[in-house]
Amino acid sequence: MSAVASSPRDANLRPMREADLDAVMRIEERAYPFPWTRGIMRDCLQAGYAMWVQEARDDGIVGYGVLSIAVGEAHVLNLCTAPGHEGRGLGQRMLQALLRIARGGGAQRVFLEVRPSNPRAIALYERSGFNEIGRRPRYYPAADHGREDAIVMAMELLPDDLGRMPPL
Repeated sequence: MSAVASSPRDANLRPMREADLDAVMRIEERAYPFPWTRGIMRDCLQAGYAMWVQEARDDGIVGYGVLSIAVGEAHVLNLCTAPGHEGRGLGQRMLQALLRIARGGGAQRVFLEVRPSNPRAIALYERSGFNEIGRRPRYYPAADHGREDAIVMAMELLPDDLGRMPPL
């Protein structure tokens, strides 16, 4: 790993491959107290979900995103920047890439869930045009066997949105 911080310009976006799963799982397990399993990641790949990684020249994979698209709607299922690489615009760049993919796949609306205890992610989504549309009570597992609500957020992908999105 490089001591130099990865910036969005230093990280290439590309589709995730099965060979990436080890690196992605290392990030997932460090980033979340209740990570997805390798089986879930593999199932998403096999189902054909849009799965992308950010790969930095000196640091390897530093982030990834998972998006499902169906019947005019998309759902951001997972968006993660590797611990130690946050706050550099990598998450914003990945989210914008997923939104472009959603629009290209015919989605007119994008949904996601986020923990209320994750203000950094909430701020990213709000800056990107998402709005809270509801809550899912006790959606996420939490410490001490409790549960945490999910904030449900959505945004409409209007025809002129692509022109306003920053380039990848």
